[in-house]
Amino acid sequence: MEAEELSGRVSETDPAVALRAVGALHRLAEQVEAAAVTHARERGWSWEQIGDALGVARQSVHAKYGK
Repeated sequence: MEAEELSGRVSETDPAVALRAVGALHRLAEQVEAAAVTHARERGWSWEQIGDALGVARQSVHAKYGK
């Protein structure tokens, strides 16, 4: 489903349903991002490479996932 189609469907849906869906998508995106960052680090990627791939500063990624 393309973004425009999804956006159109959300605007036609009960706002409570749409907002719960958005929350679920945010949680899923966070889980996928965390798994991808872990995988990249296991393969030797630097925080800078990961930040570049995500379109954020390396410091931001390191602060979020560095342990």
